[in-house]
This record gives sequence, structure tokens and C-alpha cells, in this order.
Amino acid sequence: EHMEQRNNVTEFVLLGLTQSLQGQKILFVVFLLIYFVTMVGNLLIGITVVASPTLNTPMYFFLGYLSFVDALYSTTVTPNMITDLLYEKKTISFRACLTQLFAEHLSGGSEVLLLVVMAYDRYVAICKPLHYMMIMNQRVRVLLLLVTWVGGFVHAVLYLLFVYNLPFCGPNVIDHFCCDMPLIKTCCTDTYVIGLTVVASDGTICIVIFMLLLISYGVILHSLRNLSQEGRRKALSTCGSHITVVILFFVPCIFMYVKPPSTLPIDKFLSVFCTVFTPMLNPLIYTQRNAEMKNAMKKLWIRKNKC
Repeated sequence: EHMEQRNNVTEFVLLGLTQSLQGQKILFVVFLLIYFVTMVGNLLIGITVVASPTLNTPMYFFLGYLSFVDALYSTTVTPNMITDLLYEKKTISFRACLTQLFAEHLSGGSEVLLLVVMAYDRYVAICKPLHYMMIMNQRVRVLLLLVTWVGGFVHAVLYLLFVYNLPFCGPNVIDHFCCDMPLIKTCCTDTYVIGLTVVASDGTICIVIFMLLLISYGVILHSLRNLSQEGRRKALSTCGSHITVVILFFVPCIFMYVKPPSTLPIDKFLSVFCTVFTPMLNPLIYTQRNAEMKNAMKKLWIRKNKC
């Protein structure tokens, strides 16, 4: 009976960001542009890291992967949201909804762990500079990457199983532009407890990792005293961009998960910020303060144009 009750809902209706058709047209153009910039920016970083012999260090290895994960994360939600803006009625099937949920939590979970790995990488580079290349050798790098994907995968599978076993039988309207937290509000049991469970697990993960990252960057910045002025300046600029990305990623995430589960307009804004803006800003933040990256990009273009 439980299964029958569950299968009443075959699709969900997404209310999207705005009901105004004029607003939807404007948003369509804006998000299409942002998605284009996100993809181009992240692909440029990826290609530059792979093709430039000067960027053959662990930091750039992880940065290249971060740009790949950002492109993936953005793709889990943004294209769907953009096409939805063209239609008056936005529906998504139950299966597509779960697929989106899985992809979003896989790439989001991997990104969280990758940011931790990148903090560890900076720690080793600044606090143990003589052993840096030995500690962060090829095998360790690949292993750490594997950990980020396995961690993201486990998180996404657990989340998916959790949602899949909820009874959905009636209201199928989601006041949102994607399937995530608001999906839970449409199930037929007391959603308060379920909401709290999700908030407790995701919120706790977010806060704990955010605190860990802040502490680790604190330790890194504290140990900068031992470096020369040039070394300090360089370390500060890379750590500065890392910390900016971490704050941009975690603060909206924590705010979304830590407050009691309810649909507020600010929720949609925060979701848009996390899924649409952050993946676009990351490449800008990392390349803006990074002279090596800029030089490598220039060299690549010059080399390409010569060909």
C-alpha cells in the first residue's frame, strides 16, 4: 500500500523564480549569459592547467579539477532552469527530479571535499615547503581526488535513498526552480521532522567543514610570519582567493540549511547564488589574483595564434 501511495506523484510542477512572463524573459537572457560565462571561464582554466607546463604543481592540478566540478555543478541545475523560463508550465518528472537531486549533491559534495583538499594543499605548501612536492606527489593527488568523488557519491546516494523512501501522494507543486530542499515539503508525512533531519545532517556537515577550513587557513596565515616578504605576498594572494571562494560557497549553504525549513523568497535567491553565481565567480576569483595563471593563459593564446 505504501508503494501505491508513493506512486501517485509522477511529476512535479516547479513554480520557478517568477510568475511574470516579462520577468522570465529577462531572467532567461541573464542566466543564459551567466551560464555561458561560467562554462567558458571554467573550461579556460581547465585547458590552461592541462596545457601549460608552468602550472604543473598540485595546486593547479586541484584548481583544474575545481573548474571541472564547478562546470558540472552549474550544469546540474542551470540549463534546466533556463529552458523552464521559456515555458509557462514548468514540470519535471519524478525520475528527472531525483536525477537532478543526485547530480547536484554529487557535484556539490565533491566540491566541498575538494575545497578541503585545496586547503590541505596550501597548508603543506606554506608550512612544509621543502617537502611539498614529495608529500603531494602524483599518487597522493589522485588518491585525494578519488576521496572527493567517493565522498560526494556516498553523500548523494544517501540523500537520494532518503528522499526516494518518502511518501509522495498529493501536492506536487514546488515553489522553487529545482528539486532540492523544497521537494521534501511535498511529501505526505510530517515534513517537519524530515526537514529537521536534512537540516541537521547537511547543516552540520556545512558548519563543521566551514569551521575546519577557517581554522586551517588561520593556521596557514599564522605560519606566514616565517616567510620572506615576497613569499608572504604570494601566499596571501593565493590563500586570499581560496578563502573568498570558501566563504562564497559555505555562507549561503549554511544559511539555507541552518534556519528552520520554510520557503522564503531569500531561499530562492540563495539557491540561485549557490548554483548559478558561485560557479561563475570561482574562475574569476582564482585568475584575477593569480599572476602565474594569467601569464600561462597569455602564453597559450600567443602560442595558439602563432599556429
